[in-house]
Amino acid sequence: MKKLVVLTGAVAMMLYFSACGGGKKNNETPAVEEAEEAKTEAAVPEYKLLDLPTIDLASFPKDADGWITVFDGESFKGWRGYNKTDVPSLWTIEDKAIKLNGTGGGEAQEGDGGDLIFAHKLKNFEFEFEWKVAKGSNSGVFILIQEVEDQQSYISAPEYQVLDNENHPDAKLGKDGNRMSASLYDMIPAKPQNAKPFGEWNKGKIMCYKGTVVHYLNDEAVVEYHLWTQQWKEMLDNSKFSKKEWPLAYELLLNCGGPDREGFVGFQDHGDDVWFRNIKVKLLD
Repeated sequence: MKKLVVLTGAVAMMLYFSACGGGKKNNETPAVEEAEEAKTEAAVPEYKLLDLPTIDLASFPKDADGWITVFDGESFKGWRGYNKTDVPSLWTIEDKAIKLNGTGGGEAQEGDGGDLIFAHKLKNFEFEFEWKVAKGSNSGVFILIQEVEDQQSYISAPEYQVLDNENHPDAKLGKDGNRMSASLYDMIPAKPQNAKPFGEWNKGKIMCYKGTVVHYLNDEAVVEYHLWTQQWKEMLDNSKFSKKEWPLAYELLLNCGGPDREGFVGFQDHGDDVWFRNIKVKLLD
């Protein structure tokens, strides 16, 4: 607020001297434009980042190739709800897989539902998992999640879409299939689109290294993009997360990962049944 007042005062003084004959017209316009830009920056929606408990990766088993198993098939060690300190009760363990027991109510963050995150911030990494959906189900995998008060994971995090392509209407929305499985949700379609039908296990992987992100589906690279670049900005500008449509999401996604360019990985509660298993991480730092 102080910055805005000072700049506004500067503009007022400039206009005063202009009215008195001081200054040159061609020098006024840039100053006015700069002040207007400062006003726009000051108008970014306010938000609060939370600082909730995290876990040390050293307490998880690592194999000879550097893969760290972050889900043992039996417990939720290291996992908790987004913006929560415990695991929401709609997330359970079934046949050595994490399952969301969908309510059918769409995206849910209150009460017994909400997104699930692994409580260790990652920066340069590979994240591997297997997933399957029930008929008509929708979910997602997020990276570089920031915990924003009173929001959901997707407000700040790129999404690897998880979907029943044949039976969920989202598959036909967006552009060129960019809401189908393994796509960068609402921005880049996964090609080839090789997801297996509902009820069958798929193998997913996300590689994130110094801003380059690659999505894999069933051992094929299907999406590549580059965070914090002009390409990333243009994709956001043309998505549902544009500054015009959703200014808070735009601000957070444009700078996803925050100043340290790191964040949590996690799974979406979209109100539908979905399963995840064989979940592991390899650090690339």
